[in-house]
Amino acid sequence: MLAVVEKLMAKGEHLPPEEEKLLKLFVRLIEDFEQRYYHPKEAEPLEVLQHLMEARDVKPTHLWEVFGSKGVASEVLNGKRGISKTQASALANYFHVSADLFI
Repeated sequence: MLAVVEKLMAKGEHLPPEEEKLLKLFVRLIEDFEQRYYHPKEAEPLEVLQHLMEARDVKPTHLWEVFGSKGVASEVLNGKRGISKTQASALANYFHVSADLFI
């Protein structure tokens, strides 16, 4: 179904009404299937931080200023200390994401 959806989407805005309805139907069926069978686990704040660091090639030294010190950054990154609301806000500003990801 994904292959058919991709082909239909590649046609752009010039779909005949029949194909547009078929596209909407397939998209709905795919969404329903994914909601029913794929339940991603909630990521922990540290996992989100580690993922963002890896994806953006951010080194721990880059976050010393965000956390206020090398020691605090090290403790957070090693899982010895949680991320505070103030730190979550600072991380959100640094990575340009929602602070809720770190809370």
